[in-house]
Amino acid sequence: MLERRVNPVGRAATASVPRITLGGLRLAVLDLEQTANFMIDMVFPQRRLNRPLYLTSANGEVLARCSTEPMTDRLFRAADLINADGQPLVTVSRFRSKTPLPERVATTDLFHVVARKAQAAGLTFYMLGADDAENAAAVASVREQYPDLKIVGRCHGFLRGEALRAKVAEINALAPDYLWVALGVPYEQAFVEEYTPNLSNVGVIKTSGGLFNFLSGSRVRAPRWMQHAGLEWAWRIWLEPRRLFWRYLTTNPRALYLLLNRGRSTDIGGTHNQ
Repeated sequence: MLERRVNPVGRAATASVPRITLGGLRLAVLDLEQTANFMIDMVFPQRRLNRPLYLTSANGEVLARCSTEPMTDRLFRAADLINADGQPLVTVSRFRSKTPLPERVATTDLFHVVARKAQAAGLTFYMLGADDAENAAAVASVREQYPDLKIVGRCHGFLRGEALRAKVAEINALAPDYLWVALGVPYEQAFVEEYTPNLSNVGVIKTSGGLFNFLSGSRVRAPRWMQHAGLEWAWRIWLEPRRLFWRYLTTNPRALYLLLNRGRSTDIGGTHNQ
């Protein structure tokens, strides 16, 4: 996929969305409801683009990785819209910008708002990612919560080569309004870059990280007070210390430095580059 700065389709589609630069990335100044409404408006009552709109999310870890991993940085800058999925980003924006981020737009919360609206509008989902058992459990949970939501297909995230290309062709033939891709950073962003040209019948692609784990119930969200205090990372370390302790030990200090030093005090309109 072309970077948005040289992609007139992406620029035009998101021109009305205000953004601020924080930690080195330009983030959408939208709350949860506004983000969901934007996603609905892109496909209902009719598709507004002839290719998928690409939305992704950034937290402190993403900011840190983008500052040290050129490929990850490029993949995120190719997004049509980046949401702030981290309470520390919201908190810092309140004293770094005249137009602060209104709230954290966590994909785990956004999914449910979009699902309710999509169910009412008769729009369709495809869910790609996680292992097969986790994927199946997530889809079963969503179908139980939203019995009238049209989920046109699902697949685990471990296909490669020709099998993956065949699955992409199948997804495109099903033409879902929303493709939720949960492969983890930066694999899901790399998937979007490689396969967007083959997914012209998809309305919106939203990268989703560990969303399916929360939908299936295999992982539990942090208590609400920890989320509001920006301490969800500590909760996750407590649950998965071996996997996450070193990651957060190395990325959190860098993310804090970037948030405090790589932002702009002036607000940026939606028509500028990522």
